Amino acid sequence: MKHSESLFFDIRGLRYHLRHWKGKPEKKVVLLHGWMDVSASFQFLVDAMAQEWDVYAPDWRGYGLTAWSGSDNYWFPDYIGDLDALLDRIQPEAPVNLVGHSLGGNVGGLYAGIRPERIARFVNLEGFGMPLTRPEQAPKRYALWMDELKDAPRWKPYADYAELANRLQKNNPRLKRERAEFLARHWGKDVEGGGVVLRSDPAHKLVNATLYRLDEARACWAQATAPVLWVDAEHSETRTRMKLTEADMAERRAAFKDLRTHTVRDAGHMLHHDQPEEVAKLIEAFLV
Repeated sequence: MKHSESLFFDIRGLRYHLRHWKGKPEKKVVLLHGWMDVSASFQFLVDAMAQEWDVYAPDWRGYGLTAWSGSDNYWFPDYIGDLDALLDRIQPEAPVNLVGHSLGGNVGGLYAGIRPERIARFVNLEGFGMPLTRPEQAPKRYALWMDELKDAPRWKPYADYAELANRLQKNNPRLKRERAEFLARHWGKDVEGGGVVLRSDPAHKLVNATLYRLDEARACWAQATAPVLWVDAEHSETRTRMKLTEADMAERRAAFKDLRTHTVRDAGHMLHHDQPEEVAKLIEAFLV
């Protein structure tokens, strides 16, 4: 495995962790992980890269080795604000290559339109937005959020890292055992008295009080000027769960001015775990 070092920055009142795989400074790329994931999740992708990329991958607030927010909820605007501050540290004077998976792809897509001058090229891995919502859903959503606040979420404990690895493979049958064991060590942490729990803040489990506004997302996407590579998986569980049709996907893709698309075969939502070699080739060919 390629070696990475840990960097820590003070970002918006939080101690933020970034994983850095050193390479040529002129070949910089920033990787953004998804919901309930961590920066180390990109290890297999980085290992598969043929060129000497200088790779930075943060743990989002409340994930991995980054501090928890201290709040009882996490909001999209905070991720966007964190990314802006992080890029000011990583590459303040020039546009940067950005790759985002799932949550990271959604944040990266919004940011690419909000700060178009800051992005050179953007790769979106399975970050195609959220289900369409309607204003009349708001009262029940707020009520559900307040109900969930009354019962603080907790993580189920696992006997050991092997059991956590078993769960990861159950969630993703394509995940190889050695990769599951590697991820378990980064996704989990030891607890006093024995056992292992997920390292992330359980507050991420709470429903978001505000509705996802697709029209606002499209307005941001439309302002992106960087070339975009949109990559989805042949067996995307996320797309199936959100019931996105081909027409829905086409409408979302059409918001970007300069877009290329690709579907990774024999892969699910965690396509960078299932087919890291193919995903690495796609990214490298697009970024050069």
